[in-house]
Order: sequence, then structure tokens, then C-alpha cells
Amino acid sequence: MPIILLIIALVALKYFEVWKFAELSWWWIVAVMGAAFIWFEFIEPMLGLDKRKAHNVDEQRRKDRVKKSFEDLRKRK
Repeated sequence: MPIILLIIALVALKYFEVWKFAELSWWWIVAVMGAAFIWFEFIEPMLGLDKRKAHNVDEQRRKDRVKKSFEDLRKRK
């Protein structure tokens, strides 16, 4: 996510010609976009980071379900 925010900031600063970013070549911004593409499409899946995020969501959902079940049991008593 930080790389996406960096791209947005660079595009805005270049477009509005702020400070030294006015002299920055668009190719530097395209290079950052290319690096983000390579990261999200190839490196992140290769390292399993996308699966880890999905696993954490599933684990949290399971914990919430177990907690709710115990709360329901307490209410029945």
C-alpha cells in the first residue's frame, strides 16, 4: 500500500509542478509503477504474502466465530 500512495503523490506533485518534482522525468514515475506491478504480480505471490493475508483473515473469522459460540453458551445458562 505505501508504494501505491507514493505513486499517487509523485503523479500529483509532477502534474502540479511542485518544487523539484516539476523537473522530475515521467520515466521515474513509470519506473516506480513498474516496480509496484512486479511486486504485486510476481514477488508477493512467490513469497506467499498474499496467502498469508488471506490466512490471517480466515483465522480471525474463526476466532470470532468461536468467541460468539462461547458467548451464546453463556447466555443459555
